[in-house]
Amino acid sequence: MVVIIMGVSGSGKTTIGSLLANELNGLFFDADNFHPKNNIIKMSKGFPLTDNDRLPWLKNLSKKIKIWGKGKKNVFVACSALKESYRKILMKERMNWIFLKGSFPLISKRLKNRNNHFMKKNLLKSQFEILEPPSYGIHLNINQTPSSIVKKILLELSYE
Repeated sequence: MVVIIMGVSGSGKTTIGSLLANELNGLFFDADNFHPKNNIIKMSKGFPLTDNDRLPWLKNLSKKIKIWGKGKKNVFVACSALKESYRKILMKERMNWIFLKGSFPLISKRLKNRNNHFMKKNLLKSQFEILEPPSYGIHLNINQTPSSIVKKILLELSYE
């Protein structure tokens, strides 16, 4: 099974994905680690990515997800996947989506306290502007502890 944990930067995708992979003895991948160098430089300078910037990244991720999904372990991928058109590029059979949602003030506060990440706080507004929440998948508010969120996901995925 492949599970994509999606949402804007600072919503907790990496934390939740790592916890899920650990809980289920699965594999965890952070899509940010697969951005082309030009994308990282652009975001590090405070510029939002365009659809054209994201396309090679999404196509590469799609190929990797297809490979990961053929393995014997569950795979958890933290990926913003903000637009439906992005999610369509990534979609494969046997895939579950988890949308971590939260308010702009809450996530902005989280980003203010986050260090050592190329995604700058000033780009959060642009992510909220293009966000197209999916009409499918598990939707969870991030105004709770990571362990509570993981417990709810495990229930939804029928692992508890």
